[in-house]
Amino acid sequence: MKFVDEATIKIEAGKGGNGIASFRREKYIPRGGPNGGDGGDGGSVYLIADTNINTLIDFRYKRSFKAENGQPGMGSECTGKGGDDLYIHVPVGTVITNTDTEEVMGDLVEAGQTLLVAKGGKHGLGNVHFKSSTNRAPRQCTPGEPGEKRSVLLELKLLADVGLLGLPNAGKSTLIRQISSAKPKVADYPFTTRYPNLGVVKVESHRSFVVADIPGLIEGASEGAGLGFQFLRHLSRTGLLLHLVDVVPPNSEDDPVNHVQMIEKELANYSEELVGKKRWLVLNKTDLVPEEMRNEFCQDIVEKLKWQGPVFYISAVSGDGVKQLIYKIMEYIEEKKEQENE
Repeated sequence: MKFVDEATIKIEAGKGGNGIASFRREKYIPRGGPNGGDGGDGGSVYLIADTNINTLIDFRYKRSFKAENGQPGMGSECTGKGGDDLYIHVPVGTVITNTDTEEVMGDLVEAGQTLLVAKGGKHGLGNVHFKSSTNRAPRQCTPGEPGEKRSVLLELKLLADVGLLGLPNAGKSTLIRQISSAKPKVADYPFTTRYPNLGVVKVESHRSFVVADIPGLIEGASEGAGLGFQFLRHLSRTGLLLHLVDVVPPNSEDDPVNHVQMIEKELANYSEELVGKKRWLVLNKTDLVPEEMRNEFCQDIVEKLKWQGPVFYISAVSGDGVKQLIYKIMEYIEEKKEQENE
């Protein structure tokens, strides 16, 4: 199924039912007074976060949604039936923006969380409300109010503890296959990952975290080149970024140091928030370097980068260093949660 992380839809709440003007007409009751009932309220439109939905693809085929109108009032002071509310199911992690005002209306980050996006119209009043000592046969009644109408942008931001960042073919998909049950496509050519993937990493029976893999970034991504830039929003929710680097690029003229610096530049062009996130350097494909040269080779890359944060040497294919990496990630996530709770 194609991954869709953005959609614009039109929503309309139901119109309130009209009030009516009517009078009692019963045998043996002369000059019956007004008894026109009120209309029913129009139905409202809500968005609800649903864990059973993973993409916004359904909104590519249906873009307009309307709640039920309220029914008009009836005689004998009977109120019209209110319109049913409309609940639209969206993935957990959906951000809702009013396209007319560019105002963020809400962010659905928990399963079952609801957001009112269009309020139903208020009911009209029947003529029973207008009777008085001087107006015993009022013929006034009011119409129901229209429901709110608006166009909203739905943006899906995946909820993950860890995000994988890097060039195409840096080994992100191979790593996520190694540490979780996710099965993204892996091949020896660029852009095998075309859509974000989520994987649950189970460290122990009661300890796990979620990792997100997005398509690789290339130079010029901030101007629209490549695939990964449009999915960078999914990394904005992560608490930790793993920057994967191929220590032995396919092109012998390429330099891993330049690759890291290029990615950093593209991140800065996209968002200062992403640049400021906690980021660990993960030097991948170390199995391609002779064992006696491995530490010195990798250390040279780290020194040229003047990297200050944690660094890991791994091989996503063979699994070397991967177990140590996921345990360190788990410890970091647990420490962070403890700090937040305090």
